[in-house]
Amino acid sequence: MADPAPRSPLARHRHLLAAATRASRGAVRLAEIPFLTLLDVRLDPKGAAAGAVGLALDLHLPVQPHTVARSGDLTALWLGPDEWLLVAPPGGERRLERRIRDAAGDEPVSVVDVSAQHTTLLVSGPRARDLLAHGCALDLHPRVFGPGRCARTTLGRTQVVLIAREPHRAGLWVLVRSSYAGYLTDWLLDAATEYLRDTAAPYGATP
Repeated sequence: MADPAPRSPLARHRHLLAAATRASRGAVRLAEIPFLTLLDVRLDPKGAAAGAVGLALDLHLPVQPHTVARSGDLTALWLGPDEWLLVAPPGGERRLERRIRDAAGDEPVSVVDVSAQHTTLLVSGPRARDLLAHGCALDLHPRVFGPGRCARTTLGRTQVVLIAREPHRAGLWVLVRSSYAGYLTDWLLDAATEYLRDTAAPYGATP
């Protein structure tokens, strides 16, 4: 018997996200991007493995705090002096992990697949940063947290990773643990109330 298709952590929230997006008249746009490949990588940034892995991925791991490096569909987020999160399209976990381990050879490296533990929310629109600022202590002004920046932070009392996308990829990504995704989505929907055309209408209703 074939395995059932995987269900995203926010499958039950999709109509609520879509309704809020419509009701805001484009002020904010909310959507889930499920099933992205997410690998937590730890290695010595000054060791031989860092260079070898960079060559294998055609992407040098960023060494400046809170910065992002991209190559094609692969994104590397700086999370700490010796820790990165690699983000790639769905379904590439095993292949990407094998490339990293083969490149590192005998050099010490830790690669942990955290794809199933997280989901991603896209928050975009002209009021996206205002919306996130309701529950995030970071300065999210584009001059401070512009394209190519990332941060592990708290949003609505939930631990997340924020990624400011490039201008042609408008908006921000919010990576959150699957177990907290429903709570955080409810928080975002509540915080977005001021941008809705009819705040008296329930999110599930068609505006």
